[in-house]
Amino acid sequence: MTSLPPVRVRFAPSPTGHFHIGGARTALYNVLLARQTGGRFILRIEDTDVKRNTPEALAELKEALRWLGLNWDEGPDVGGPHGPYFQMQRLELYRAHAEKLIAMGSEAHKRMGW
Repeated sequence: MTSLPPVRVRFAPSPTGHFHIGGARTALYNVLLARQTGGRFILRIEDTDVKRNTPEALAELKEALRWLGLNWDEGPDVGGPHGPYFQMQRLELYRAHAEKLIAMGSEAHKRMGW
């Protein structure tokens, strides 16, 4: 069996309803891969559906993961070097990168005569 280098895997659930078996399975696979390779399991909350997100769903999600023993190495309540771990808190970061890519594209088009 080939040994894998340490991987960073993420589970990004949306706190819009009850935690379900499909989410548990996905989180389990990610945790197992991270642990097998000496990597990191990241929990990032996909909270972009602001109308349907609920604090209760977020609390249930975190409680269920902990109950299952699927503890995250980075994420809400833990922190880490690649935060923030809520998508809505990352908007400025995404905007800055999008603006940089647009500027790079404009310069490339100019150089190519497009």
